[in-house]
Amino acid sequence: MINIKYKNTRFLKEGALIICGVVSACFGLKSFLLPSHFIDGGVTGISLLVKALTGWNLSYLIIVINIPFILMGYKQIGKGFAIKTAIAIALLSIALIVLPFNPITHDKLLIAFFGGFFLGGGIGLAMRGGCVIDGTEVLALYISRNSMLTVGNIILMLNIIIFAFAAYFLNIETALYAILTYLSASNTVDFIVNGLEAYTGVTIISEKNDDIKHFIINNMKRGVTVYKGEGGYLEKKDIDIIYTVVTKLEMSKLQSEIRQIDPDAFVVQQQIADLKGGVVKRQALH
Repeated sequence: MINIKYKNTRFLKEGALIICGVVSACFGLKSFLLPSHFIDGGVTGISLLVKALTGWNLSYLIIVINIPFILMGYKQIGKGFAIKTAIAIALLSIALIVLPFNPITHDKLLIAFFGGFFLGGGIGLAMRGGCVIDGTEVLALYISRNSMLTVGNIILMLNIIIFAFAAYFLNIETALYAILTYLSASNTVDFIVNGLEAYTGVTIISEKNDDIKHFIINNMKRGVTVYKGEGGYLEKKDIDIIYTVVTKLEMSKLQSEIRQIDPDAFVVQQQIADLKGGVVKRQALH
């Protein structure tokens, strides 16, 4: 019974995120990018570029151009992902036809920034809902699994090609504004997908690990995990390795205290996209 309730809640949450994502992306396109013939990166950028060159309907282009990426998603990620992605893209296509959004501004900088912001917000919300409305990430994942390139490198290369085509077939100014739109969109996607709170995982190796552990637990009210390790540099000896997770706002405080306790402490920081449970989450609720 509890499992069914959880699945229903999850289904409603994902559905709400996808719908909000579609509306946000549609608003960014119809109220900012389309009226001024701006383009973006990724598959959406390809669709906008083809529309600018041919005049074809964007609603149809988004569906047709995304079909190969839906099939890739089916093979690479799974059936559920592909079905949700197909539904989300179909909803975006319909929204572009039926939602009565009007142009907001004619200022090119505002169009590039806010067009990217709402489009990126839509893509990010859809990803939170378990699908995509832009197939670039799926293509990048597919290529990365069959090459030495990372997903980030592939997405960057694909967008450079798109912007080069925009500069050649349209004009350089449009391509430059497209880069601004892409930067705005990609940062918004990162912000939404990686969570509203930014966390940092910190690994600490120090001769004064007890003092550092005491400060983290008692002063910062954060949890600590202690790993048993062995030093491998010059001499072998048993060492305690401290691991904790703090918010980025707390990182400066922790660094300052570690320097005071042990200036020679070895500290490694690692960005964490998101996390569930734990002391950090419980503290954030208070």
